[in-house]
Amino acid sequence: MHMSPRRPATRLLTALIIAGLAFGAGAQSERRLPDLGSSANALISPQEAQDYGAAMLRQMRTLNMVVDDPLLNDYIKNLGFRLVAACSRPKDHFAFFIAKDPEINAFAAPGGYIAVNSGLFVIAQNQSELAAVIAHEIGHITQHHLQRAFEASKKDAPLLALVLLGAIAAGSTHNGGDAGMAVLTGGQGLLEQKQINFTRKDETEADRVGIQTLANAGFDPDAMADFFQRMEDVMSTGAGGEDVPALLQDHPVTSIRISDAKARARQLIAQQKLRPSGLTLDKSQWASQTAPIPYVKDPTRLLATPHHDADDLDTFLLMRERVRVLAGDAQQLSLYYSSNLAKRHDFDTPSNRYGYALALTRSGNGNKAVTELQPLLVAHPGNQILRLAMAGAHLQAGQRAQALAIYNDLNAASPRNRAISLDYAKALTQGGDKAQAAQAAALLRPLLDESDEPDIYTAYARASDKAGNSELAGEAFADASYLSGRPFDAVEQLKRLLKRPDLDYYARARIQGRLAELTPLVMELRKRRIKTPDNPDSGQQQ
Repeated sequence: MHMSPRRPATRLLTALIIAGLAFGAGAQSERRLPDLGSSANALISPQEAQDYGAAMLRQMRTLNMVVDDPLLNDYIKNLGFRLVAACSRPKDHFAFFIAKDPEINAFAAPGGYIAVNSGLFVIAQNQSELAAVIAHEIGHITQHHLQRAFEASKKDAPLLALVLLGAIAAGSTHNGGDAGMAVLTGGQGLLEQKQINFTRKDETEADRVGIQTLANAGFDPDAMADFFQRMEDVMSTGAGGEDVPALLQDHPVTSIRISDAKARARQLIAQQKLRPSGLTLDKSQWASQTAPIPYVKDPTRLLATPHHDADDLDTFLLMRERVRVLAGDAQQLSLYYSSNLAKRHDFDTPSNRYGYALALTRSGNGNKAVTELQPLLVAHPGNQILRLAMAGAHLQAGQRAQALAIYNDLNAASPRNRAISLDYAKALTQGGDKAQAAQAAALLRPLLDESDEPDIYTAYARASDKAGNSELAGEAFADASYLSGRPFDAVEQLKRLLKRPDLDYYARARIQGRLAELTPLVMELRKRRIKTPDNPDSGQQQ
């Protein structure tokens, strides 16, 4: 038995209604409350904002605009929550993900959802630069800039609300996938512009609190100024036009702003020297001081000084290449890596060799990927990331026994690690017997309560089905559909499950409960003529 993902359908239904009605009504009202924060909360409650952000993420997943990978997800979440633990509002809700977008940018969405574009991730030179951008976005959230921007742009609110809910994302799906993607891109662009096109005062404030957060979390306070200076240098070299990084278009950078950031960083560096060494967080006080953070078992690790892996491999650099490969075309990237490795001595680094191996594996050349990874593992035999890549390369090359042996060792050393468990479970299910499929389902079952990633539910569903438990498989497939932004499909799957004569009382009650949550949502989507890719009425709507 497994637990379904958390689905506040009632609150989301309220959010849907507010999107079409309250925002529209707000556009006609000129009443202004004395406190901007309170005014923003009157427009949209924190829980409704959280539901908006979750709905946006699901719709982005529907159109493959999220880099959904457990290894990268854990990395960006650990980095994000480490910064949250050091910010001024650690008990607020936050969520972090990587958007599959080559633009050099990042954005904050309602409910504390913060996205780092793959294009920004791959041009960051170190973890501190990446952390600086995330800290800046956290600053926009903690200072309520997003809510104030909503309040200041009520005339655009109906359109903005539809973007937040993903309605625009699916608005042209009946015209073909490319049209749907184009509409989403336009809608997301509007969303980012409305959220990040803050006043200069807001940008300065986000810089100030972001740099403070960086310092509190043990990162280099100069990283923010250094990163923006590098982006400014790109623009000042005469690139112009479309080559100007989107980050600079949404976050205008001036010499004064960079100077202020550097001055602030110098002050904080001086203050850091006066701090006591070692960790100061009391584990016993964690629960009362900070909101629960998924996947974090030891909260003191969030405040630890940044460090490389035990074998001196920089995890950030490995993750940067992983983002590059997972967000790009594996075949083209194989040529990119091989060409640069042959021509440039300085390109021959462990992280680039790792990226090359990933690209080879994903483009169907697992044997060559194994060859690339072997010297890396000789030099770094304990590196979990490299060993996971080697297992994947063996599996792709048809060397299933070698892959399973590596996965088994990795799982024994790190049980309930999501990246290891998912890859191991997939390997057990693919080409395995019923017993191995049951083992795969057992590996994934504990992860379901802590995950909103469709891939984990889909893998669990396939493993359960092969193991002979089609009932749990059906429930998990429905959960995966919902999390992928396909609520109509989820409802239909649950209805079909209820028709089975072999359901026991508990399974039937579980499925009926999920239907009770989702049915009002899909009814409201139909009523308001909001299109989703799985809406059976989409083709009839104008």
